[in-house]
Amino acid sequence: MKRTQFANWPCSIARTVDLLGDWWTPLVLREAFYGTKRFDDFQQVLGIGRNILTQRLNRLVEEDIFEKVPYQERPVRHEYVLTPKGRELFPVLAAINSWGDRWLAGDAGVPVVLHHRSCAHETSAAVVCSHCREPLELDDVQARLGPGFPDRHRPAALATGRFTGS
Repeated sequence: MKRTQFANWPCSIARTVDLLGDWWTPLVLREAFYGTKRFDDFQQVLGIGRNILTQRLNRLVEEDIFEKVPYQERPVRHEYVLTPKGRELFPVLAAINSWGDRWLAGDAGVPVVLHHRSCAHETSAAVVCSHCREPLELDDVQARLGPGFPDRHRPAALATGRFTGS
């Protein structure tokens, strides 16, 4: 079954889902955030097929999420090191984790707790306004078309009433 491609859609959510939108890629990233770097370690902890892991890692390298760095010469072996672009995905997965903790954790409690080293407290992700730092709530946000939205699609998008102009 062929998957719909969203890489060229005029929507940052669609473009991100195009990159992260299978169930293995976020889990590979989760393991990288926990410190996993080597192919065999990813494969062992996730129980993922080698062919699938190879595909996901290659895509993440192509997208500059990981850098493939040799750690051994004979035979040549590589580590997968998060790039700055990859490291910036951490808050995205932390937000997904927080949602899962709230809505999907069982009676035993959350499976993993994030500990903030700076203040020495347990924490969870909170999405806030970059200007006033108030929590972002659905009812307090309105979508506006940005400068990257294609001109040819603006009239139809504005006609839906879901967006305002930029």
